[in-house]
Amino acid sequence: MFEANQRVEVDLSNLTIQGVHFSQNVRKAPGTIVRQTSGDPPVYLVELVFSFKGIKRVEVPEDRIHPA
Repeated sequence: MFEANQRVEVDLSNLTIQGVHFSQNVRKAPGTIVRQTSGDPPVYLVELVFSFKGIKRVEVPEDRIHPA
């Protein structure tokens, strides 16, 4: 379980988000938890430190998020 404002690393490898496909190398994208958006399975909205092709916020499952 993650808390709002918690610093995390997100594994975006091989995901397509808002039409942007992330390569297998994007395994430790730094970010901050904004909020939990779903409970079953747990999904979180994460604000990334860096923008990837205009993507600054992503929704990712809990198993792709790791404490920083």
